[in-house]
Amino acid sequence: MRILTIGVLLLICSSCINRLSAQDYKLAMGIRFSSASPTLSNSVSVKYFLDEANAIEGLVSFGTRFGIGGLYERHQLIGGTPGFTWFWGLGGYGGAQHGNAYIGPTGAIGLDYKFSNAPINLSIDWKPELDIIPNINFVPDAFGLTVRYTFAATRKQ
Repeated sequence: MRILTIGVLLLICSSCINRLSAQDYKLAMGIRFSSASPTLSNSVSVKYFLDEANAIEGLVSFGTRFGIGGLYERHQLIGGTPGFTWFWGLGGYGGAQHGNAYIGPTGAIGLDYKFSNAPINLSIDWKPELDIIPNINFVPDAFGLTVRYTFAATRKQ
């Protein structure tokens, strides 16, 4: 457990130190396809970059449960390849199914790619959830693929 904690801290520190441009789009909207277990399963996704490495993502789920969620995400280039990043993030969600409310924190880790010659962005991720309400329940099988249309480019440095 200590090795995992140290590894996560090193990843977070390295992403904070890296000052390279992580993305070449500012706003993207699309569909996230996911397993049905999490509250934020199949969703409409909107991602907005606050700067070149920090983004916020909003999700509205239309899967087996209705859900709405938001995440703060930190992106970092992989090997200097333009448009190809890994990211991690933290956020929360709320939802409902059959009269039950579901509320809790969520996290994210994944890969993000923006095609250089097309306004298309693809992400694959793992967004596990921890239901706090109605019962404490960890939902680990929250893997997804997101396809987004990108609207505006960020400035190049």
